[in-house]
Amino acid sequence: MRQGFPHSNTEDSSSASLRDLGQWNDGQPIYRQLRDRAVALILDGVLEEGGPLPSVRSVAAEFRVNPLTVLKAYQELVDEGLVESRRGVGMFVKPGARERLLAAERERFLSEQWPGIHGTIQRLRLTPQELLDAAARHESTSDDAEGKS
Repeated sequence: MRQGFPHSNTEDSSSASLRDLGQWNDGQPIYRQLRDRAVALILDGVLEEGGPLPSVRSVAAEFRVNPLTVLKAYQELVDEGLVESRRGVGMFVKPGARERLLAAERERFLSEQWPGIHGTIQRLRLTPQELLDAAARHESTSDDAEGKS
């Protein structure tokens, strides 16, 4: 089986936040959710640079969506310069896609999410050491959970 869009019952950490796409977010188009899942899989290294994306038909069948919906998601990735279409062969992750995505996601985090997080940290008067300790506890909890799977 080709890696990429793991089945929803997979205990794959790369798909933790997007595990069950059978439960679509009604506030966002399905093609956009599929596009975001592919981006997450590229960022997590599940879809490797130079490697193929799952076929439009297989994704459509797996998630019971119209193939045109999958094609629209893939076309967005092409338009963003993250994947390329090879006529008669399929879609492939372009070299450098992961780094471009990481840079964009970091910028988005710092501009959109960080100001609110920073405000909360200041309101709660959390110290850098408290944050590092909490991060270490979270990391060890995550490691323990992965070891039990």
